[in-house]
Parts: sequence; structure tokens; C-alpha cells
Amino acid sequence: MANPLFYAKILLFGEYGIIEDSQGLTLPYSFYKGTMKFSQLDTDFEKKSNESLRKYSEYLEQLALPKEFQLDVETFKKEIFQGLFFDSNIPQGYGVGSSGALVAAIFERYSFQKYNPETISKDQLKELKKVFGLLESYFHGKSSGIDPLICYMNLPILIENRESVDKVAIPKQEEGKGAIFLIDSGMVGETEPMVQIFFEKMKTEGFRKTLKEEFIRYNNACIDAFLKKEMNPFFTHLKKLSIWAYDHFKPMIPESLYKAWKKGLDTNAYYLKLCGSGGGGYILGFSKDYEKAESLLKGFNKEVIYRF
Repeated sequence: MANPLFYAKILLFGEYGIIEDSQGLTLPYSFYKGTMKFSQLDTDFEKKSNESLRKYSEYLEQLALPKEFQLDVETFKKEIFQGLFFDSNIPQGYGVGSSGALVAAIFERYSFQKYNPETISKDQLKELKKVFGLLESYFHGKSSGIDPLICYMNLPILIENRESVDKVAIPKQEEGKGAIFLIDSGMVGETEPMVQIFFEKMKTEGFRKTLKEEFIRYNNACIDAFLKKEMNPFFTHLKKLSIWAYDHFKPMIPESLYKAWKKGLDTNAYYLKLCGSGGGGYILGFSKDYEKAESLLKGFNKEVIYRF
């Protein structure tokens, strides 16, 4: 492919938990995508993107990457000068991996060594994740490398723990009544302040205890049931996860969704959870009967991402 597309990603499960070694499950989301292009830089968007790439190239120049993951920064700089920009419709601050897709696109284009996502080994995945973490740290302060890895692989990824990730097959979509969907909170979320709130909370023993004993247990049980397509246990664990988040992640839940979150728990028509770090952007919804959920969530912009 001369100009590969890099899709957005959705972290279905694992927000905050993966910092503390829980499992995570992520999917590519092809509704949003980005690709590298050249232009005369006539629009503000193109100029801004080109300038961002120039600043990023300076960061890459002083970055020490392992030998087998070296990037051709000289060519990158030359192409920036020739009008390179990242043409993307992935919204920033929405938790769907805008910087991850950019990093994946740069790695794909400029890494000396080429990798085939289909044949990549688990050990290579582990190393790639580390490298992507270094490459994305420029945007977030500290990055796990998961977002760019998913965007690069364009496959569902199971995060087994902090160190280990693997490719995974998710159950095939079916045109059933159930759905997983995104709700637009109508505001942009900033990752760093939300992560700071989380680390502040982690200083209290009570929160650490409930995170490890409850949140991580529910989170991992959801992933396990979803991958086995056991939908009744899945929704049982999901409700517990949604209640836990409502009680403990209140600062990360956009205010516009407090009432809707509670209504889902009270009616059992749908359950909500954070999509990424929260604070704004998208929230994830899950329902066994999407029509019913939709009527209760009138007024919100929603996008279905998976049917069952």
C-alpha cells in the first residue's frame, strides 16, 4: 500500500485498570482514520499539521530507539519540507487514539525494518509496544504504547497485563437487538488532568483496595465473558463495573452524562462506562435492546460500533 490508512481505536475495557495491571481489550474503529499526504499547505489544517510534524521530528532526532526499530528521521524531515501532513478525521481529546494513529503512520512510513501485522510474533508485539510508548510520550507525557500499537496492527488486541499483549479474535458481529455504542459527551477530554486525578486517588488505601479487589475483577470478567460470547454473565459483570465507575470515577464522568449514567443503572436498559480516560469525548454504552436504550438516550449523539 502506497498510502495506508490508520484507523482510530476504542478501548472497550481496561481504562485506568491497565495502569495497575488489569486486562484490556481494544478494537480498531474504521469510522475515523488518518493517512500521510502531501499538499501545497493551502489550508490552516494542513499548515498546522505540517508544523506539528516538524516539531515532532525534532523530538525524534534526540530519541534513542533500539537498533531494530530505528526511524529514517532524515527522510521524514525532508518530506515535511516538501509539504507532508497527516490528513485525519480522528477527533482529538475523544479517547479514540488520534495521536496513536499519527505515531503508527509515521512508524509505518519511516521505520527501516518493515513488519507484517498478520505474522508478527507475541515477543515482537511486546517490543513494538515499548517503542510505540517512547514515540507517543511526546504527546501525553507518558504512554503505554497501546494506542499506536492497535492503530498499527489494525487488529483487536488483548492486553494481558502491563507487559504482555496478544492478537485476539472477537465474536463476529450479528444483526441482533443488542449493541455496543458511543455517546458523544459534547466536550473534549484532556488525558493528563484525568490521569492526575486517578493517581491522586491511588494515594488512598481504600481506593487502591477497591480498584484491585472490585474494579479489576469486574473488568477482567467482562473481557472473559465477551470473548466467549456469554452475554448474560457479561451484562451481570458490566452492571457491577458501571456502578463502580459511577461511585469511584465521578470526576472522570462528563457532567452531561451523570443522569443518563444513573438512568441506565436504574432501568437496566443500558450500562455506560468510560471510553479511555474520560473527562469528555466519548462514553461507551452497552445494551441488550438498543432500540429501548436509544429512546431513553434521546438528545445524545450516538454511534453504534458493534451489534450482537
